[in-house]
Amino acid sequence: METYYWDGKIDYLKASERLYYNDDYVQFLVERVWKIDKPMHIMDFGCGFGHMGARLLPLLPEGSAYDGMDMGAGLIEHARALFRHAPYKTSFTVGDITKTAVERKYDIAVCHAVLLHMADPEALLRAMAGCVRPGGLVIAFEPHWIGNAANYDYEGIEQLDVTPLGLLQELYERDRRRTGKDGNIGLKLPKLFARIGLGGVQCRLSDKVNLHDPGMDEEERARLFEGIRIADPGEREPFTLQLLERGMSPVEADRLYEAEHRLSREFNASVFAAYAPGMKITFGTVQEDSTPT
Repeated sequence: METYYWDGKIDYLKASERLYYNDDYVQFLVERVWKIDKPMHIMDFGCGFGHMGARLLPLLPEGSAYDGMDMGAGLIEHARALFRHAPYKTSFTVGDITKTAVERKYDIAVCHAVLLHMADPEALLRAMAGCVRPGGLVIAFEPHWIGNAANYDYEGIEQLDVTPLGLLQELYERDRRRTGKDGNIGLKLPKLFARIGLGGVQCRLSDKVNLHDPGMDEEERARLFEGIRIADPGEREPFTLQLLERGMSPVEADRLYEAEHRLSREFNASVFAAYAPGMKITFGTVQEDSTPT
Protein backbone atom coordinates (compact mmCIF):
# COMPACT_ATOMS: atom_id res chain seq x y z
CA MET A 1 0.00 0.00 0.00
CA GLU A 2 1.32 3.44 -0.91
CA THR A 3 2.33 5.55 2.09
CA TYR A 4 0.32 8.73 2.59
CA TYR A 5 2.74 11.58 1.81
CA TRP A 6 2.33 13.53 5.06
CA ASP A 7 2.72 10.41 7.20
CA GLY A 8 6.37 10.53 6.19
CA LYS A 9 6.72 14.23 7.04
CA ILE A 10 5.88 14.29 10.76
CA ASP A 11 9.32 15.56 11.78
CA TYR A 12 9.09 18.31 9.15
CA LEU A 13 5.59 19.27 10.32
CA LYS A 14 6.78 19.46 13.92
CA ALA A 15 9.75 21.62 12.98
CA SER A 16 7.69 24.00 10.85
CA GLU A 17 4.69 24.47 13.15
CA ARG A 18 6.96 25.95 15.83
CA LEU A 19 7.76 28.83 13.49
CA TYR A 20 4.32 30.41 13.18
CA TYR A 21 2.95 31.70 16.49
CA ASN A 22 3.94 33.00 19.88
CA ASP A 23 1.76 31.44 22.57
CA ASP A 24 0.83 34.82 24.04
CA TYR A 25 -0.52 35.95 20.66
CA VAL A 26 -2.73 32.88 20.36
CA GLN A 27 -3.91 33.56 23.90
CA PHE A 28 -4.73 37.12 22.82
CA LEU A 29 -6.83 35.76 19.95
CA VAL A 30 -8.69 33.35 22.22
CA GLU A 31 -9.39 35.85 24.99
CA ARG A 32 -9.58 39.28 23.34
CA VAL A 33 -10.49 38.69 19.71
CA TRP A 34 -12.65 35.55 19.72
CA LYS A 35 -13.73 36.25 23.33
CA ILE A 36 -14.07 32.58 24.20
CA ASP A 37 -15.32 32.34 27.78
CA LYS A 38 -17.11 28.97 27.85
CA PRO A 39 -16.16 25.40 26.88
CA MET A 40 -15.81 24.86 23.15
CA HIS A 41 -16.11 21.73 21.01
CA ILE A 42 -13.62 22.01 18.13
CA MET A 43 -13.43 20.09 14.85
CA ASP A 44 -10.02 20.23 13.14
CA PHE A 45 -10.14 19.46 9.40
CA GLY A 46 -6.81 17.96 8.30
CA CYS A 47 -5.57 17.87 11.89
CA GLY A 48 -2.19 16.26 11.20
CA PHE A 49 -0.62 15.17 14.47
CA GLY A 50 -3.02 17.36 16.47
CA HIS A 51 -0.77 20.39 16.93
CA MET A 52 -3.67 22.87 16.85
CA GLY A 53 -5.34 20.98 19.67
CA ALA A 54 -2.11 21.02 21.65
CA ARG A 55 -1.86 24.78 21.11
CA LEU A 56 -5.51 25.71 21.75
CA LEU A 57 -6.77 23.37 24.47
CA PRO A 58 -4.57 24.75 27.28
CA LEU A 59 -5.97 28.23 26.52
CA LEU A 60 -9.65 27.28 26.36
CA PRO A 61 -12.09 27.07 29.28
CA GLU A 62 -12.13 23.79 31.19
CA GLY A 63 -14.42 21.22 29.61
CA SER A 64 -13.49 22.07 26.03
CA ALA A 65 -13.12 19.15 23.58
CA TYR A 66 -11.19 18.63 20.38
CA ASP A 67 -11.87 16.26 17.45
CA GLY A 68 -9.56 15.84 14.50
CA MET A 69 -9.72 14.13 11.11
CA ASP A 70 -6.90 13.43 8.68
CA MET A 71 -6.18 10.98 5.86
CA GLY A 72 -2.84 10.04 7.39
CA ALA A 73 -3.10 6.96 9.59
CA GLY A 74 0.41 7.64 10.86
CA LEU A 75 -0.48 11.22 11.71
CA ILE A 76 -3.60 10.14 13.57
CA GLU A 77 -1.66 7.49 15.49
CA HIS A 78 0.84 10.17 16.48
CA ALA A 79 -1.99 12.51 17.56
CA ARG A 80 -3.56 9.83 19.75
CA ALA A 81 -0.19 9.19 21.39
CA LEU A 82 0.33 12.92 21.96
CA PHE A 83 -2.95 13.23 23.86
CA ARG A 84 -3.06 9.79 25.48
CA HIS A 85 -2.26 11.11 28.95
CA ALA A 86 -3.43 14.70 28.47
CA PRO A 87 -6.30 16.03 30.63
CA TYR A 88 -8.50 16.83 27.64
CA LYS A 89 -11.37 15.17 25.82
CA THR A 90 -10.12 14.35 22.33
CA SER A 91 -11.09 12.12 19.43
CA PHE A 92 -9.19 11.39 16.21
CA THR A 93 -10.46 9.80 13.00
CA VAL A 94 -8.71 8.63 9.86
CA GLY A 95 -10.80 9.97 6.98
CA ASP A 96 -11.01 12.11 3.87
CA ILE A 97 -12.12 15.59 4.98
CA THR A 98 -13.39 16.34 1.46
CA LYS A 99 -15.79 13.38 1.45
CA THR A 100 -16.78 12.64 5.04
CA ALA A 101 -19.99 14.17 6.36
CA VAL A 102 -19.47 15.78 9.78
CA GLU A 103 -22.36 16.24 12.20
CA ARG A 104 -23.42 19.82 12.92
CA LYS A 105 -22.53 19.85 16.61
CA TYR A 106 -19.38 21.96 16.89
CA ASP A 107 -18.68 25.42 18.24
CA ILE A 108 -15.54 25.91 16.15
CA ALA A 109 -14.26 24.40 12.89
CA VAL A 110 -10.59 24.99 12.22
CA CYS A 111 -7.97 24.09 9.63
CA HIS A 112 -4.26 24.83 9.44
CA ALA A 113 -2.34 24.94 6.15
CA VAL A 114 -4.94 22.69 4.49
CA LEU A 115 -6.89 24.88 2.07
CA LEU A 116 -3.79 25.66 0.00
CA HIS A 117 -3.73 21.96 -0.94
CA MET A 118 -7.39 21.91 -2.06
CA ALA A 119 -8.38 22.21 -5.71
CA ASP A 120 -11.78 23.45 -4.43
CA PRO A 121 -11.11 25.24 -1.14
CA GLU A 122 -14.55 26.84 -1.10
CA ALA A 123 -16.17 23.40 -0.94
CA LEU A 124 -14.13 22.51 2.14
CA LEU A 125 -14.98 25.84 3.75
CA ARG A 126 -18.67 25.10 3.22
CA ALA A 127 -18.20 21.69 4.86
CA MET A 128 -16.45 23.34 7.79
CA ALA A 129 -19.20 25.92 8.22
CA GLY A 130 -21.80 23.18 7.84
CA CYS A 131 -20.61 21.37 10.97
CA VAL A 132 -20.73 24.49 13.18
CA ARG A 133 -23.78 25.53 15.16
CA PRO A 134 -25.15 29.05 14.53
CA GLY A 135 -23.06 31.61 16.35
CA GLY A 136 -19.95 29.43 16.17
CA LEU A 137 -16.66 30.18 14.45
CA VAL A 138 -14.87 28.97 11.33
CA ILE A 139 -11.12 29.66 11.57
CA ALA A 140 -8.50 29.04 8.88
CA PHE A 141 -4.75 29.48 9.34
CA GLU A 142 -3.29 29.65 5.83
CA PRO A 143 -0.10 30.99 4.21
CA HIS A 144 0.63 33.53 1.52
CA TRP A 145 3.64 31.86 -0.05
CA ILE A 146 5.12 34.80 -1.90
CA GLY A 147 4.88 36.89 1.26
CA ASN A 148 6.59 34.11 3.22
CA ALA A 149 9.38 33.94 0.65
CA ALA A 150 9.99 37.68 0.97
CA ASN A 151 10.18 37.54 4.76
CA TYR A 152 13.66 36.06 5.14
CA ASP A 153 16.93 37.84 5.86
CA TYR A 154 20.30 36.09 5.89
CA GLU A 155 23.38 37.93 7.13
CA GLY A 156 25.96 38.16 4.35
CA ILE A 157 23.71 36.62 1.69
CA GLU A 158 22.01 38.75 -0.96
CA GLN A 159 18.27 38.04 -0.98
CA LEU A 160 18.06 38.47 -4.76
CA ASP A 161 20.64 35.73 -5.26
CA VAL A 162 18.81 33.09 -3.24
CA THR A 163 15.10 34.04 -3.46
CA PRO A 164 14.07 35.14 -6.97
CA LEU A 165 10.63 36.42 -6.02
CA GLY A 166 9.48 37.13 -9.56
CA LEU A 167 10.13 33.56 -10.69
CA LEU A 168 8.46 32.15 -7.58
CA GLN A 169 5.36 34.31 -8.01
CA GLU A 170 4.98 33.21 -11.62
CA LEU A 171 5.44 29.56 -10.57
CA TYR A 172 2.78 29.81 -7.86
CA GLU A 173 0.32 31.50 -10.22
CA ARG A 174 0.89 28.90 -12.93
CA ASP A 175 0.32 26.13 -10.38
CA ARG A 176 -2.96 27.78 -9.33
CA ARG A 177 -4.21 28.04 -12.89
CA ARG A 178 -3.18 24.46 -13.66
CA THR A 179 -4.34 22.67 -10.51
CA GLY A 180 -6.63 25.04 -8.63
CA LYS A 181 -4.36 24.73 -5.58
CA ASP A 182 -3.25 28.13 -4.36
CA GLY A 183 -0.24 28.69 -2.09
CA ASN A 184 -1.23 32.36 -1.92
CA ILE A 185 -4.70 31.61 -0.57
CA GLY A 186 -4.14 33.29 2.80
CA LEU A 187 -5.13 36.78 1.67
CA LYS A 188 -8.02 35.49 -0.43
CA LEU A 189 -9.85 33.79 2.41
CA PRO A 190 -11.78 36.82 3.71
CA LYS A 191 -13.47 36.99 0.31
CA LEU A 192 -14.28 33.26 0.37
CA PHE A 193 -15.57 33.45 3.94
CA ALA A 194 -17.93 36.25 2.98
CA ARG A 195 -18.98 34.42 -0.19
CA ILE A 196 -20.25 31.39 1.75
CA GLY A 197 -22.27 33.57 4.10
CA LEU A 198 -20.11 33.85 7.21
CA GLY A 199 -20.51 37.02 9.24
CA GLY A 200 -18.08 39.31 11.02
CA VAL A 201 -15.21 38.19 8.80
CA GLN A 202 -11.75 39.33 9.87
CA CYS A 203 -8.17 38.40 9.01
CA ARG A 204 -5.20 38.68 11.36
CA LEU A 205 -1.47 38.14 10.88
CA SER A 206 0.70 35.84 12.96
CA ASP A 207 3.24 37.76 15.01
CA LYS A 208 6.26 35.51 15.32
CA VAL A 209 9.70 36.49 14.01
CA ASN A 210 12.22 33.65 14.26
CA LEU A 211 15.81 34.66 14.96
CA HIS A 212 18.53 32.17 14.08
CA ASP A 213 21.42 33.35 16.25
CA PRO A 214 24.65 31.32 16.09
CA GLY A 215 25.23 32.18 19.76
CA MET A 216 21.88 30.90 21.05
CA ASP A 217 21.30 27.65 22.95
CA GLU A 218 22.56 24.92 20.63
CA GLU A 219 19.56 22.62 20.95
CA GLU A 220 17.11 25.43 20.24
CA ARG A 221 19.29 26.74 17.39
CA ALA A 222 19.46 23.32 15.74
CA ARG A 223 15.68 22.93 16.00
CA LEU A 224 15.13 26.37 14.46
CA PHE A 225 17.68 25.73 11.72
CA GLU A 226 15.87 22.54 10.76
CA GLY A 227 12.62 24.48 10.49
CA ILE A 228 13.82 27.31 8.24
CA ARG A 229 16.63 25.84 6.19
CA ILE A 230 16.27 25.13 2.49
CA ALA A 231 17.34 21.58 1.67
CA ASP A 232 19.82 20.96 -1.12
CA PRO A 233 17.79 20.50 -4.32
CA GLY A 234 19.89 17.51 -5.33
CA GLU A 235 20.78 16.71 -8.91
CA ARG A 236 20.05 19.48 -11.40
CA GLU A 237 18.19 17.49 -14.04
CA PRO A 238 15.36 16.00 -11.92
CA PHE A 239 14.85 19.34 -10.16
CA THR A 240 14.66 21.38 -13.34
CA LEU A 241 12.54 18.77 -15.13
CA GLN A 242 9.73 19.05 -12.59
CA LEU A 243 9.88 22.85 -12.93
CA LEU A 244 9.62 22.54 -16.72
CA GLU A 245 6.54 20.37 -16.21
CA ARG A 246 5.09 23.17 -14.08
CA GLY A 247 5.52 25.69 -16.90
CA MET A 248 8.93 27.24 -16.34
CA SER A 249 11.31 27.88 -19.19
CA PRO A 250 14.72 26.12 -19.14
CA VAL A 251 16.41 29.41 -18.22
CA GLU A 252 13.95 30.04 -15.35
CA ALA A 253 14.27 26.48 -14.04
CA ASP A 254 18.06 26.70 -14.10
CA ARG A 255 17.96 30.06 -12.28
CA LEU A 256 15.77 28.65 -9.51
CA TYR A 257 17.97 25.59 -9.15
CA GLU A 258 21.06 27.77 -8.75
CA ALA A 259 19.28 29.94 -6.16
CA GLU A 260 18.19 27.02 -3.98
CA HIS A 261 21.51 25.23 -4.36
CA ARG A 262 23.39 28.37 -3.31
CA LEU A 263 21.13 28.99 -0.30
CA SER A 264 21.45 25.38 0.87
CA ARG A 265 25.25 25.84 0.86
CA GLU A 266 25.55 29.33 2.31
CA PHE A 267 22.94 29.25 5.07
CA ASN A 268 24.51 27.24 7.88
CA ALA A 269 24.83 27.17 11.66
CA SER A 270 27.13 30.23 11.70
CA VAL A 271 24.78 32.57 9.79
CA PHE A 272 22.45 34.97 11.61
CA ALA A 273 19.00 34.90 9.98
CA ALA A 274 15.47 36.13 10.57
CA TYR A 275 12.21 34.71 9.27
CA ALA A 276 8.68 36.05 9.73
CA PRO A 277 6.14 33.59 8.25
CA GLY A 278 3.20 36.02 8.49
CA MET A 279 0.55 33.28 8.56
CA LYS A 280 -2.91 34.65 7.76
CA ILE A 281 -5.63 33.85 10.33
CA THR A 282 -9.11 34.31 8.88
CA PHE A 283 -12.29 33.79 10.88
CA GLY A 284 -16.02 34.34 10.62
CA THR A 285 -19.26 33.47 12.39
CA VAL A 286 -21.92 31.02 11.20
CA GLN A 287 -25.15 32.95 10.91
CA GLU A 288 -28.40 32.05 12.66
CA ASP A 289 -30.44 32.21 9.47
CA SER A 290 -28.15 30.43 7.03
CA THR A 291 -26.66 27.01 6.52
CA PRO A 292 -23.78 26.95 3.99
CA THR A 293 -24.48 24.46 1.20
